[in-house]
Amino acid sequence: MHIKYGYIKDDDYFVIKVASGFYENPKIGLSSSQGLMLVMNARTGVTEAILLDEGYLTDIRTAAAGACVAKILAPSVVKAIGIFGTGVQARLQLELALPFLKSKCILVYDINKENLKDYMHYFRDSSLEISFANPAEIAKSCNYIITTTPAQIPLLRVGEILPGTHITAVGADTPDKQELDSAIIDKADIIVADSIVQCKTRGEIFHALKDGLIKEDRLSELGKILAGEQAGRSSDMQISIADLTGVAIQDIQIAKAVFLQYKRKLS
Repeated sequence: MHIKYGYIKDDDYFVIKVASGFYENPKIGLSSSQGLMLVMNARTGVTEAILLDEGYLTDIRTAAAGACVAKILAPSVVKAIGIFGTGVQARLQLELALPFLKSKCILVYDINKENLKDYMHYFRDSSLEISFANPAEIAKSCNYIITTTPAQIPLLRVGEILPGTHITAVGADTPDKQELDSAIIDKADIIVADSIVQCKTRGEIFHALKDGLIKEDRLSELGKILAGEQAGRSSDMQISIADLTGVAIQDIQIAKAVFLQYKRKLS
């Protein structure tokens, strides 16, 4: 369970978020993500809104960040998309990124093959061609990969990653989680953090730095690429990695958007 907060200088509001992950919840029909957001007045401290979203807004803002990554870092032709995990992020990341990837071939890995049935059922009305594959098969066949698991032992190894591959790593949001072999980070031509400061303490970049495989000067930041201040992908042969650990500004902006839309509807 996490209690997180953030503010934007001179903004009207700040946000406090309670977020938790209960990974057995799907077995009893509940989302693994739970929590709420408090929208507070930055001048008075008054609580303006309690958003009992049960983790939904966090799920959406995380997937939206993944869509931003797809827009700027995907190879020009995505032959197949690899998904690690079958939970909420495995679904939302794919849904929001698809408009930028334009591929219908989806290979999915989960430690429980039974979960694939639910994943395929979720996309039953789409034209996607979804099948199960092991990690090595995904690395061989897919040049766009999204990892969304709470793994503590790497799922992908450096020797499996081919030139031109992009990986968006979402699952490792604490220091003990790791989905990628640290050597993969070193092999990448482009290493993007959602927050360099935060990725130095958790996630895939954290492990590569801790292992002494990379230095901070190799890192780019997602916001700066989106703003045109840093370069993104320049060749389809480049290996790119985006490490998304989740940043407070995303929570602030999505909570504000919901609250302000609610106020507009009341007026």
